[in-house]
Amino acid sequence: MAKIKIEGIIDSLDHDLIGALEATLREHFPNQNFDVRAVYRTFKRQISKKCSTWERVPDRYVEKE
Repeated sequence: MAKIKIEGIIDSLDHDLIGALEATLREHFPNQNFDVRAVYRTFKRQISKKCSTWERVPDRYVEKE
């Protein structure tokens, strides 16, 4: 099993994840206003609380170039 630094993964995908989160919130809560960046910061804090710094993932999900 490979290990990934979850915070680094999240940080490297910030732009894409913020867009996905915004699209999800708009789909599920179409008539509500929200600050997607504030929600995303909360999401990142929760990841830090729920996940270890280094998480094990199956090797099939990791490709090293």
